[in-house]
Amino acid sequence: MKTLFRWVSRISDAISATLLAVIFFTFLLQIGSRYTPRIIRSLGLEETFPTLAAVEPLGWTLELIAILWVWVIFFSCAFVVREWDHVKFDIIYLAVSRRMRTIFAVISAAAIVAGMLYALLPTLDYIDWMKIRKTSTVRNPFTGSKIPMRTIFSVYGAFMIVVAARYAWLAVDTFRNGPPKTELEIVLEAEAAAEEAKS
Repeated sequence: MKTLFRWVSRISDAISATLLAVIFFTFLLQIGSRYTPRIIRSLGLEETFPTLAAVEPLGWTLELIAILWVWVIFFSCAFVVREWDHVKFDIIYLAVSRRMRTIFAVISAAAIVAGMLYALLPTLDYIDWMKIRKTSTVRNPFTGSKIPMRTIFSVYGAFMIVVAARYAWLAVDTFRNGPPKTELEIVLEAEAAAEEAKS
């Protein structure tokens, strides 16, 4: 099972990295299409490079970057970002006993699961309704048709389901095994192990 999770994690990392790379190169293409003709004209090289001087700014790049950004955010939050990677305001959490931290963690995880499940059906209904709207400039490379917004925002439905499942598992695991160790506890254990190894 750990091997499966490791492979899913690696594939998810690769997908997120690929989406970010495509965003970056699309952004460079957008800049190039916008400023190359201006640079060619300002240097007086229109006759030398007529093709470059005639390049028009590419409008579809803006929409593609926005679409990919939505996918990067929700896909990465669902499959790549781990619990300990999130920013937390845990001053009170760290100040209470381990038993109270267990209660806090289970209540927090249950609240996230409840919120996601409560909003899931209305959200999926709205995403399905979005099939009537389509992209303005970006087209499906295989069919040539404009992409329905339902396809673009379907990643949010997957995000809600995965986050609800992850926090349900976190609530069960915390209830069984206690709260996750804090960074301070991990550091103190590592220091103790290092001292023990020296002696």
